[in-house]
Amino acid sequence: MPLFSDIEQDRIAKAISDAEKATSGEIRIAIDKHCKDNAYDKAIEYFSQLNMDKTAQRNGVLIYLAHADHKFAIIGDSGINKVVPEDFWETTKIAMNAHFTKGNLADGIIAGVALAGEKLALFFPYQKGDINELPNDIVYMDNQNKK
Repeated sequence: MPLFSDIEQDRIAKAISDAEKATSGEIRIAIDKHCKDNAYDKAIEYFSQLNMDKTAQRNGVLIYLAHADHKFAIIGDSGINKVVPEDFWETTKIAMNAHFTKGNLADGIIAGVALAGEKLALFFPYQKGDINELPNDIVYMDNQNKK
């Protein structure tokens, strides 16, 4: 059985698209089944692998989830990290985890996207001519075919 239904995947992609309409920032979702290491360290590795560190304003945000191991992280690039409150990523994780503990993975990711999008819009508002620098679809890093 896939991790997310087609409807859930569409909802997540729409949440990213909606958030990015108000900002020049970029949000991505990376999924693994397992994470043997620290989720934050894995997120940093994937951040670079997915070229999130190459956005023009260094304002990319990555939500990483290793669903079978119940691990996740949310990280931002240097541009966004300079302007958000020090505890922003931790409070965002708490909001996401409230959904995760109830088994609502898609809703948790959407909550994280919405919170990140609000901060990105505040500090990096949409500029005329802004282009979507990175895809909005979920990236399954371990090639588990969405399972």
